[in-house]
Amino acid sequence: MNRFDESDAFEGASLSARAMAARPAPYLDDLNPEQRRAAETLDGPVLMLAGAGTGKTKALTTRIVHLMNTGRAGPGDILAVTFTNKAAREMKERVGRLLGQPAEGMPWLGTFHSICVKLLRRHAELVDLKSNFTILDADDQLRLLKQLVQASGIDDKRWPARMLAGIIDQWKNRAWTPDNLPASEGSAYDGKGPALYHQYQARLKELNAVDFGDLLLHVVTIFQRHDDVLRQYQRWFRYILVDEYQDTNVAQYLWLRLLAGGHKNICCVGDDDQSIYGWRGAEVGNILRFEKDFPGAAVIRLEQNYRSTPHILAAASGVIAGNRDRLGKELWTEAQEGEKLRLIGHWDGEEEARWIGEEIDAMQRGTRGMRPYSLDAMAILVRASHQMRAFEDRFLTIGLPYRVIGGPRFYERLEIRDAMAYFRLVVSPADDLAFERIVNTPKRGLGDKAQQKIQMTARQHGVPLVEGARLLLDDKGITGKAAGELRLLIDGLGRWGRMVGDADISHVELAEMILDESGYTGMWQNDKTPEAPGRLENLKELVKALEGFENLQGFLEHVSLIMDNEAGEEGEKVTLMTLHAAKGLEFPAVFLPGWEDGLFPSQRSMDESGVRGLEEERRLAYVGITRAEEVCTISFAGNRRVYGQWQSQMPSRFIDELPEAHVDVLTPPGLYGGGYGAAASSGIESRAAEANVYNSPGWRRLQARGAERPLSQPSEARHSVIDLQAMSAHTVGERVFHQKFGYGAIIAIEGDKLEIAFEKAGTKKVVARFITGADDVPF
Repeated sequence: MNRFDESDAFEGASLSARAMAARPAPYLDDLNPEQRRAAETLDGPVLMLAGAGTGKTKALTTRIVHLMNTGRAGPGDILAVTFTNKAAREMKERVGRLLGQPAEGMPWLGTFHSICVKLLRRHAELVDLKSNFTILDADDQLRLLKQLVQASGIDDKRWPARMLAGIIDQWKNRAWTPDNLPASEGSAYDGKGPALYHQYQARLKELNAVDFGDLLLHVVTIFQRHDDVLRQYQRWFRYILVDEYQDTNVAQYLWLRLLAGGHKNICCVGDDDQSIYGWRGAEVGNILRFEKDFPGAAVIRLEQNYRSTPHILAAASGVIAGNRDRLGKELWTEAQEGEKLRLIGHWDGEEEARWIGEEIDAMQRGTRGMRPYSLDAMAILVRASHQMRAFEDRFLTIGLPYRVIGGPRFYERLEIRDAMAYFRLVVSPADDLAFERIVNTPKRGLGDKAQQKIQMTARQHGVPLVEGARLLLDDKGITGKAAGELRLLIDGLGRWGRMVGDADISHVELAEMILDESGYTGMWQNDKTPEAPGRLENLKELVKALEGFENLQGFLEHVSLIMDNEAGEEGEKVTLMTLHAAKGLEFPAVFLPGWEDGLFPSQRSMDESGVRGLEEERRLAYVGITRAEEVCTISFAGNRRVYGQWQSQMPSRFIDELPEAHVDVLTPPGLYGGGYGAAASSGIESRAAEANVYNSPGWRRLQARGAERPLSQPSEARHSVIDLQAMSAHTVGERVFHQKFGYGAIIAIEGDKLEIAFEKAGTKKVVARFITGADDVPF
């Protein structure tokens, strides 16, 4: 007897409905028990808690097909919401395959924004718009905000319009209109944010326009103010399905709660352990409180993993168990054990990149005791984009083909091209293309007309643009503030040019000077957009790259040659991307470099969000490990060189959470006469001695992974691979040095935090990686 014949929901149902429910459902046969339960539990609220690689899309699309096959709902009765157009297309294709016909008849399957556009066009007049409203893109939005900022007399250099755009977007993500903005937000944008938000929304209505944030905000407002409209859609959308629920923001959450408030037939699919987008408004609390929002909800855990080996899953589970705010689940698989997760420490970041390059080559040739892996099967996932530079340089040097996903290659990034243009112009003042790129970057008040004057003057005199600008200034062809700014640039280029080859200043110091005195570094320091910190990190990484060359000219030639000689688009390539961009992807072999406290977990995330930020970083580590199907390698560096100074690095606290039974600790290359990639590390020890890092804390921690002391004794309670406190190279009473605070003595140690009594700065708490042993300070 069919299960629906006995359900309360089908008592008294028509014969046709009962006949529909009695039809065979072969599509259910391919599901495991929990997936099948998720597909068949059709009435009431359901939370499908789906771990990484557990087939959530399969269960979700089968549920949609089952709703239609049983007669519970027609295509127009189902609201199915995704976050990306790609996910929506995949869902439609899968539904179509299961139905045996195209699924184009599902008008309400799409992204949050695409569905809200349809709803808003139907009811635009309820928020003082016309149905043919325009949707502004980011450039149009910024242009409009700039007009309002300038009209308000605000210094847009100190308070850029892009910063205001980000603030308003955050407000809209939280469903705050100008009228219900909390008083706590009154100080935003130098206290002028709320008023400008009012003006911005009023101007949008005058233009009959909306931005992307408005699409959800306006529909939520309509539902909240017009019960008749809300009830209409509650009747229409008899069943609601939501993918990636852990990534919803407050506005999306309210929209779904309102629509499901009647029948409560809502199925949300997500994984609280993969909520990694808090920085763009996602609220992990939405999924954590699902059972409170919908009392009596069925929580179905999909825990059978079809992607990774048992060792990889156990390692990921060990890390994520450190989070307190989670619903909890235990991934398992029927796959064979395979390789343990591999952990290796390196002397520095360059050595890490060198070893990974050698390891990729060896794995491609199948000389690691494993099956051969194609380049397409391997990926390097980094916490921050600036980490890519060392890998790109190494791969370009040895001719290893690679692709960067989710952004441009390092030397193709906007800020790197700008900085390189400054360097080119200092070395070669006749480089007109470089001059055109940077003459008004940062803004110097030199519009198109002023730049045309410079070009005309240069052509008339047959000289480069730099000299043309100088002649134009002498003839007072440009006046006012723009003339002063241009004069500073021209004089600066001349002064920096004379310093090239000067024995009293290194080319690395000169590069820093150029970026600082030109105002380029300051431009990004004053930029309050989310991208600005990453751009500053990339600029630091660029300066770091100069350390490996004798002069600026040699570095510029190196970059030009390697970029010119890069492989074409055809053929296999290693994938290089950030951990955030990797969510939803999978690779047979994954490398996770840079697992060091401050880098991963990110110090900025912990400083800004405390425990909440740390837990999101831990979820990011979980995501990274679970991208691997067969081989996962985690690495870190004992030391990193920043602006010519060696900094000791503390291994990531997440390493301490890896379960020992599922991890192989590899001997660092070049140490103790063994380990993978030993041939790739020639000269490490001599370079270490030259740099005086043998006695640094980071190098001593690295030595602890050698053959003589492969592991410190792990804590039984935590089953750790490395006890970080036991491995601390610092002791109470030790004399140390800090670049800012000077000399001092350690008076207390708490994990990686040191309390130090400084001779001149008093007592302060600092992270261990920012201090150096007093004997290690070069004179």
